[in-house]
Amino acid sequence: MSREQAAALAGSGKLKELWSRIGFVLAAFVVYRLGTHVPVPGVDPIAISALFEQNRGSILDVLNMFSGGALSRLSVMALGVMPYISASIIIQMLTAVEPRLKQIKAEGESGRRKIQKWTKYAAVVLATFQAFGVASTVQSQTANGVPVTLIAGAQFTIICVLALVAGTMFLVWLGEQITERGIGNGMSLIIFAGIVAGLPSAIGGTIELASSGEFSPLFVVFLLVAVALVTAFVVFVERGQRRLTVNYARQQRGNQVMQAPASYFPLKMNMAGVIPPIFASSIILFPASLVGFFGNESATGVAGVLRDISTKMQPGELVYTIMYIGMILFFAFFYTALTFDPKEIAENLKKQGAFVPGIRPGQQTARYIDGVVSKLTLVGAIYLAIVCLLPELLIVNYNVPFYFGGTSLLIIVVVIMDLMGQVQSHLMSQQYESLMKKTNLTGKSGNGRKRRR
Repeated sequence: MSREQAAALAGSGKLKELWSRIGFVLAAFVVYRLGTHVPVPGVDPIAISALFEQNRGSILDVLNMFSGGALSRLSVMALGVMPYISASIIIQMLTAVEPRLKQIKAEGESGRRKIQKWTKYAAVVLATFQAFGVASTVQSQTANGVPVTLIAGAQFTIICVLALVAGTMFLVWLGEQITERGIGNGMSLIIFAGIVAGLPSAIGGTIELASSGEFSPLFVVFLLVAVALVTAFVVFVERGQRRLTVNYARQQRGNQVMQAPASYFPLKMNMAGVIPPIFASSIILFPASLVGFFGNESATGVAGVLRDISTKMQPGELVYTIMYIGMILFFAFFYTALTFDPKEIAENLKKQGAFVPGIRPGQQTARYIDGVVSKLTLVGAIYLAIVCLLPELLIVNYNVPFYFGGTSLLIIVVVIMDLMGQVQSHLMSQQYESLMKKTNLTGKSGNGRKRRR
């Protein structure tokens, strides 16, 4: 859109809605950040901060990053939106295999609302289970000989569970409001806001390490260059497309046979976007973090087994790496299969009289598109695994803050790109409506009414 067109839209008040939506998103961010500083009743904030300081460098740092720092303060929003994301995974998997859920999903908007309602119920159950685990484990913890909780027993458990579940469901509601009244995907923006909120402290910590001599200036420059290269690589792949040539059958109009020009059907290289790393993290992080609370070096029995599991589930360990890569690959294919149906695409092309050159319409076109999508998904899944795991070598070997990791950087870049795309779409829709009115195609102008008369 040119400057003249943008100025015309601004002058006519068409950008007012966009600015109001952006303002609502920013206001929601402020509410979210304030909530991350509200501790669960009965918790000693100083002791809980000391406890997380003792466990710095473990998988708890990754989980704390996704919660926007709320976990390190044991805030009412410490669980974040991960229970809802886990519930979404479960419901979507059931929808893919359960015929009754498939039928409900096919009902359209009413079916979508039913599934969304069940997802919220499942999120409450998961959040309750996770909150109970947090309440049970935190009560047995001490930091520098000081108990983390000011009260104990069933009273603290009930208070903690209610506070954490309420905080999670409030974030779910806030994310829905951002999606409806703001711009962009609300859940993704909440995770994005939590990660970005920790960037200043991560940058400050890196500068402090450089000034103390632990990081050399050359290593800091290398780190900045690596972040820039990974960002450029993410943008390049996310914008990458495989264009399938689509031809249309000839149409006869009168005595003339018209041949429609060939068009292209774009297929993204990474159709699943940032969903696979988020899904993988939501499954692998929380159980590992709960296990990490149990036992010490001298623990035996069940506590000793849990301690060994926790050790193997730390970033950089072989078990963690294999599980993380496997989950990314699985969810890349799973989410793509849920959101993209080659049979439906082939059927729509056949109804429109379109076909892929050299491929018979119908079933063969569906198989061809499915093969292309499978290859693209494999490449996209490998790309996600590389981006998410390569920076962890720096994190594990050089103690680089987790906020510079591949998963966080991937989420930031993809969410910003998606947000920019939605802003541009909003501006284009406003411009299109303005052009429709100018050409009297909407029938709202005086000249249009005169012509109809």
